Amino acid sequence: QVQLVESGGGMVQPGGSLRLSCAASGLSFSSFAMNWYRQAPGKERELVASISSTGISANYADSVKGRFTISRDNTEKMVYLQMNYLKPEDTAVYYCNAYFTRRHDYWGQGTQVTVSS
Repeated sequence: QVQLVESGGGMVQPGGSLRLSCAASGLSFSSFAMNWYRQAPGKERELVASISSTGISANYADSVKGRFTISRDNTEKMVYLQMNYLKPEDTAVYYCNAYFTRRHDYWGQGTQVTVSS
């Protein structure tokens, strides 16, 4: 059974930092691209950052470039999202996603990030 468990969310002031973690189990982790998505109230889910199965390449939404960094540890089956210089508009539920094919597309339960003074 595939499980993705996010942690590290919380409330932070604008300009602050958070590090999200996603622990994966039940899958051949090193074969999967890993993604972080987010969904704000009343908005569609959006892709924030992606990292290739090897960790060599990463991509970011324009809105987070230069502020967020995605990384992974294939030995520990972990993926991270370091979020710096947080803004109120970063407030959302953040989801970890593991993608190999359409049939092998898995999601975590989400972790809330709130940026507010």
